[in-house]
Amino acid sequence: MLWQEYVWHKQTLEQLARKYKRTKQWVQRQLDQAPIKHTAQEGQKIIAVTDTTFFGREYGILVVRCPRLKKNVHFHKVSSETPAEYLHARLELERKGFTIEAAVIDGKRGVLKVFQDVPVQLCQFHQIAAVRRYLTSRPKLDAGKELRAITLALPTLTEKVFMQLLDIWHDTWKEFLKERTYAADRKHWQYTHRRIRSAYRSMNTNAPYLFTYQKYPALRIPNTTNSIDGYFSKLKQLLNTHRGLTIQRRYRLIQEILA
Repeated sequence: MLWQEYVWHKQTLEQLARKYKRTKQWVQRQLDQAPIKHTAQEGQKIIAVTDTTFFGREYGILVVRCPRLKKNVHFHKVSSETPAEYLHARLELERKGFTIEAAVIDGKRGVLKVFQDVPVQLCQFHQIAAVRRYLTSRPKLDAGKELRAITLALPTLTEKVFMQLLDIWHDTWKEFLKERTYAADRKHWQYTHRRIRSAYRSMNTNAPYLFTYQKYPALRIPNTTNSIDGYFSKLKQLLNTHRGLTIQRRYRLIQEILA
């Protein structure tokens, strides 16, 4: 079928036109008329791994995937990644009969409240990435190097050990963190090591949600959003074959791939 070859086998309009000895315009008309298959899914208990990916500045796609089912159970188009969009996704799932037993989120501000009545796991890799943005991959100061080492060990630690390491780090560097210097305007004081302070604050604030997966072993909650991030990579790889599509045609491809 043309549509399947186009979407899944990365066949371009030119290749399909040669294969079927038709014009590109004819091939495009067939593709525009091809039905998009949607797999019917019965409402059931799920672990909701959530994330959003964007396609330029035009729009993004919010996806909810259940790793136990190995399926995307919901997706919809968004113009921005807001808690309201995640609430919409949750309400749609519940309307269809799904029960969310736990959620895995990337740490976007406000999304935690959408799932505050169920166990929430904050993606550990997103936390590592957040700390890297503050410290860089090669921090110059010893305090930054030590904090980065604790962060990188996150997936191998228990909550108890992680908090012990974080507390020891803070006790060691608490006076260092209090250091102040003049701001650029030479009129106001500011913390000298603001980025290291921010990295620590991020880790300490998010700590209660970084080890949820260890507290509910029976639910088999992932500690990252990797299952959905990997799907986003596959999605964009397939889309890259067909550059220059209109927004409507690209969204048809996205619907087919995610469904």
